[in-house]
Amino acid sequence: MSEAMIQISGLSKSFGPLEVLRDIDLEVERGEVVCIIGPSGSGKSTLLRCVNLLEEPSAGKVVVDGVELTDPETDLDAARRHIGMVFQQFNLFTHLHVLDNLTIAQRKVLNRDKAEAERVARHNLERVGLAEKANAMPAQLSGGQQQRVAIARALSMNPRVMLFDEPTSALDPELVGDVLGVMRQLADEGMTMLVVTHEMQFAREVADRVLFMDGGGIVEQGPPSEVIGNPKQERTRTFLARVLDPTHTHVAD
Repeated sequence: MSEAMIQISGLSKSFGPLEVLRDIDLEVERGEVVCIIGPSGSGKSTLLRCVNLLEEPSAGKVVVDGVELTDPETDLDAARRHIGMVFQQFNLFTHLHVLDNLTIAQRKVLNRDKAEAERVARHNLERVGLAEKANAMPAQLSGGQQQRVAIARALSMNPRVMLFDEPTSALDPELVGDVLGVMRQLADEGMTMLVVTHEMQFAREVADRVLFMDGGGIVEQGPPSEVIGNPKQERTRTFLARVLDPTHTHVAD
């Protein structure tokens, strides 16, 4: 087996007295797509943010592509260049055209010249189906288009791994499919992806592995056919019953 792209061991995170993550161990292989599901407050987004140290773990170790991000000697800015992240909100610079949104980090962080940065940006806009929007302002785009621009911006930094934090949760339902289509394409191309999502159909069809989190820990993990299709843990079954059939009510015994 090849060395994992992401290696997490003994990861814990507390905010004051509140323990959000407890003793998480996780490995993600190169080219693997792992979807994280679970109720709000289960620690999913915090886990994702600890992978690139947007949140500093209280304990444990995080290694991405052979670099230990939790080592105080590590140059975090250099390490993060290889980790793309897409958030719930699009975080585009509203005063810049789409093309400028995609080139500014390339030029400032990767020191690419303008021509090379624009070439890479246009290529990635084409990948997400928005080549014709290079000169548009973010306000002229739908939410789904803005999220696809955010994905293209992340790809323009040539990441080795992509982190997605509920990338469709802020979108109108009719716009979700276009964003998931881009993510599906990235998975087909072999991108290593760690995805926090409520989109169960996407997790079923695209994920190599699904993790169910609750209470700051991993309750269950395995192939989608098992975790979503035939979960072993009662907590997983209860969650999926509510997500897959929102009109179904559960009455306590």
